[in-house]
Amino acid sequence: MTDLTVSQAAALLRRFDDVLILTHVRPDGDTVGCAAALCVGLRALGKRAYLLRNSGQTRTTAPYIQPYEAPEDFIPAKIVSTDIASLGLLPKNAERYADKVDLAIDHHPSFERFGRENIVRPEAAACGELIYDILRELGPVTAEIALPLYVAVSTDTGCFQYSNTSANTHRVAAELLDTGIDYQTANKIFFRTKSRKRMTMEGDMLANMEFYDGGRVVVLKVPISLMERVQADEGDAEDLSSLGGQIEGSDCAITMRELKPDVWKFSVRTGERVNASTVCAELGGGGHAAAAGCTVEAPLLEAKRKMLDAVEKVAGKFTD
Repeated sequence: MTDLTVSQAAALLRRFDDVLILTHVRPDGDTVGCAAALCVGLRALGKRAYLLRNSGQTRTTAPYIQPYEAPEDFIPAKIVSTDIASLGLLPKNAERYADKVDLAIDHHPSFERFGRENIVRPEAAACGELIYDILRELGPVTAEIALPLYVAVSTDTGCFQYSNTSANTHRVAAELLDTGIDYQTANKIFFRTKSRKRMTMEGDMLANMEFYDGGRVVVLKVPISLMERVQADEGDAEDLSSLGGQIEGSDCAITMRELKPDVWKFSVRTGERVNASTVCAELGGGGHAAAAGCTVEAPLLEAKRKMLDAVEKVAGKFTD
C-alpha cells in the first residue's frame, strides 16, 4: 500500500464533504489539536466537517473538541482520523467506523495504515507538523487554525523540550506564532498549571517509585486507589508520564496507570539506550523510539514484571 504525499492528501480532502474527524482514546493535545485545525480548514473551504465526541476529553482538551462536535443526527460521508496509530486506539463510539476510515493521518512509526488512504510522517515530532503542511496546501493558515496546531505541536514535544523536537518543529511553531495566536495562555494552561490534586498524585508517585538496572530504569505507579483517594479526574492525570523522565540518572521511565482493576496502561519514555516502541511492541503496543505505550491486563506485580522483562529483552540484562 502506497502512502499519499501531502499534495495528494490535500487533493483528496478537497473532494471530501460531510467529514467526521476521529481522535484517539484519552485524547492528548496532538490528536485534538490536529482534528480541530483540520475541521476549521475544511470549513473554510465550504465543507461540512465535525469532530466525533470523545468521552475522554478533559478540561484542557475540551475547548478544542466541543466547538466542533458533530450533532447526533449528522451522517458522515467521509471519515478522517488524526494521530491514531492503530484501530485499537479508537474510542468506543468510534469503533463502528473502524473499517470506514477514508483517510488516516499519523506520525507514529508503528502506524498500521488502516485507512482506505493513508499518509504518515514518522520523522515528525507531532502529527500537527504534517497537518500543517496539508492545510497550507488547502489555503491560508489562519489564527483559528494555528492555535490548535500550536497545541498539537507543543504538547507532543513537551513544549519543545523532548528529544523528538526538530528544526522543522521550530519552523512550524514560528510560522504558527506569526499568525498572532495567544500562545502564552496555551503554554500556561498546558505546561505551567497543576491542580492541587495533581501535585498530591505526583508526590505519591515519587514517594513510591522503584529503580532497576542501577537506577537507569524507574517505575512510577498510578493505581485506581490513588485516583480515588485524592478524588482526581482525567484532567488531573494528564501527561503523568512526563514525570519520570525528570529523574536524574534514569533513561527509561515507566509510568503504569490502572485504568480499571488489573488493567494497566503503560507509558514508556526513554533515551537513546532503550527503544520505547520496540519495548511496547513486545506487549502489543507501539509508538515512537523515545515515547511509546501499551496496555497489560494482569495484577500489578505481574504487569510490572512483564514490562521489565520487555525492557531487559530490548536493552540487555539489568545490572541489578
